[in-house]
Amino acid sequence: ECVSGCVCPEGLFDDGQGGCVQEEDCPCSHNNQHYSPGEKITVDCNTCTCQKGDWSCTKHVCYGTCMIYGSGHYITFDGKFYDFDGSCEYVATQDFCGDKNSSGSFSIITENVPCGTTGVTCSKAIKIFLGKTELKLENKDYKEIQRDTGDDVQYWNRTVGLYLVIEASNGVMLIWDKKTTVFIKLTPDYKGKVCGLCGNFDDKSNNDFTTRNGLQETNALEFGNSWKQSSMCPDVTEEIKPCDVKPHRKSWAEKECSIIRSEVFKICHSKVDPTPFYEACVHDACSCDSGGDCECFCSAVAAYAQECTKAQACVFWRTPDICPIFCDYYN
Repeated sequence: ECVSGCVCPEGLFDDGQGGCVQEEDCPCSHNNQHYSPGEKITVDCNTCTCQKGDWSCTKHVCYGTCMIYGSGHYITFDGKFYDFDGSCEYVATQDFCGDKNSSGSFSIITENVPCGTTGVTCSKAIKIFLGKTELKLENKDYKEIQRDTGDDVQYWNRTVGLYLVIEASNGVMLIWDKKTTVFIKLTPDYKGKVCGLCGNFDDKSNNDFTTRNGLQETNALEFGNSWKQSSMCPDVTEEIKPCDVKPHRKSWAEKECSIIRSEVFKICHSKVDPTPFYEACVHDACSCDSGGDCECFCSAVAAYAQECTKAQACVFWRTPDICPIFCDYYN
């Protein structure tokens, strides 16, 4: 930190790097990195400028992003990371909250099915209800169904690299990798107005476990069970630990997933905590035991790489041996 004290002559400030500077030449720090006065960084959708040792930032309100990936991993709009392995259809997010007759413009449902033999579940299909249009995304494709009731909500779809992007006129965007990863993006107008497994988007993560009845839960299982679409589905009663069920896969999983903690991702470690992503990776690599082991591992590492990119740490981690992508095909 840039502070005055007994280290420097009168009127000069200790810059924290062994030098004494004028106040306007004080550096700023962010994620353990030092920045010179006048340097700019991007945080979410805002730009911050270093001025006299402090950051001066624009005050735009940013899109919220919820991420569902791999075998039951969720990161809510407010950044809460949790696991929930239910085999059923669940409300990922919707703006039909409050009483039963409350009006809303969209609902996104995730259909989770078992992947592997350990009992963990992956998102197999996604249904998006936009007014009277229903879109179903599964088997690397999507189809549209028109219903009788509801408003007309326009939407557009496009393919960007590996992803299918659905963007609607009501401020809802869904990005799907055609496998088990889904990003749901909402405009700031929805802050505090949504509910479901993705939380309530009110910038506070400690109240994200709000059940369908509006109660605050501390337990991910109780919270997740409350958002199932059909009462016929069984409740999830215990957290599955696939590495305990398949101990022979554990050392392989830990070895493969160690890339997240390795030098490859070093520039990201101070920006995005690798620990929950590493643990989720080991969990997935143990659980995908009926084909597609590498696909589960690659999705888990890609999820961390995606968060790194959001934090301005671009990591080139794919190689011909590790999760290659045939760029010519996707270009």
